Amino acid sequence: MIDEFVQSIKRMRSYKKQIAHLEEIPPQDANFGELEKPLPENLHSCLLNREIRLYSHQAEAINKAREGKNVVIVTPTASGKTLAFNIPVLEALSLDSNATALYLYPTKALTNDQLKVLREMEKETGISAYPNVYDGDTPQHQRASIRENSKIILSNPYGLHQYLPWHYKWRTFLQNLKFIIIDEAHVYRGVFGSNFAMLMRRLFRICNYYGSDPQIILSSATIANPQEHAKRLTGKDFEVVSNDGAPRGKKIFMFWNPPFIDNTKTNRRSTHQETKDLLTLNILNNLQTLCFTTSRQMAELVTRWTREELRRRSPKLANSVTAYRAGYLPQERREIENKLKNKSLNGVVSTNALELGIDIGTLDSVIISGYPGTVISTW
Repeated sequence: MIDEFVQSIKRMRSYKKQIAHLEEIPPQDANFGELEKPLPENLHSCLLNREIRLYSHQAEAINKAREGKNVVIVTPTASGKTLAFNIPVLEALSLDSNATALYLYPTKALTNDQLKVLREMEKETGISAYPNVYDGDTPQHQRASIRENSKIILSNPYGLHQYLPWHYKWRTFLQNLKFIIIDEAHVYRGVFGSNFAMLMRRLFRICNYYGSDPQIILSSATIANPQEHAKRLTGKDFEVVSNDGAPRGKKIFMFWNPPFIDNTKTNRRSTHQETKDLLTLNILNNLQTLCFTTSRQMAELVTRWTREELRRRSPKLANSVTAYRAGYLPQERREIENKLKNKSLNGVVSTNALELGIDIGTLDSVIISGYPGTVISTW
């Protein structure tokens, strides 16, 4: 389908050799691994019911975590990193009813996505984890109950910075803290990374004060220096898991250069107008598409332009496109995320608020309008 779509672009009257390069990433078969000792029956049954067989990197990460080591998992997007750290955490909770775990995510979209995963696993395994999000959107009247009862709390660095001065309220949770999960760790770089590193050292000092020494599991898409990066963030030593065993289908990278609009060949057509045309074309060809823009304003504008074009060419599709950005109410963001997953939406135009990690298995195409600044953000 994708090959046919690319050829159809080249046959269009508006095509002026905008495709500068096509890069094909070949498919990869699955490589499975084995655990050094069996999982508890409830976790084993959960995997069997889901027909899940652990990939090699998942088994390796779980084995190392069971040995008490800090682990950094660096395999590509959609390789199953979440399962690789959820299993050791849930196993620890099943063996110790007082054990707790703290999950840190850089975006609220990812936090809420992972909360659903944990609640599903809790229900299937019968492990009383009571996972909950604790951040700026958490109602005040629920916070004390979450601190006292939840064995897994999901938050973000901004929230944690605010909560640490009130650590005495978290005493029970911190005393029993067994795991700290830091997902999408490549985000913490530059000044933000320095701030996060200091935040982690504050957290470790407080854990030491309450007599706990939690294991750390970092997860990230592939980066060049995972061990060095993990140590700089936390001050701890890590075991690296980097050999991806997950299967993947073929991907095609298309590099698109806007055409010249005058004979002097100095001025090119607007990147954002080209983005609108490509997004419209994707939707008309029934390709569910996520489009990234560089600002909130452009997310709204590209959405509006695309809807206007669709109203002219296929009116019934006009309402299948929406924008997504920070500033929307929590319930609005959750609604968009769910509609994207169940294919009620054919197109979402977003800032990097949707860049990280939410699970959209049916997605066909991604448009990146302008270079996002780093190779890892592009991936």
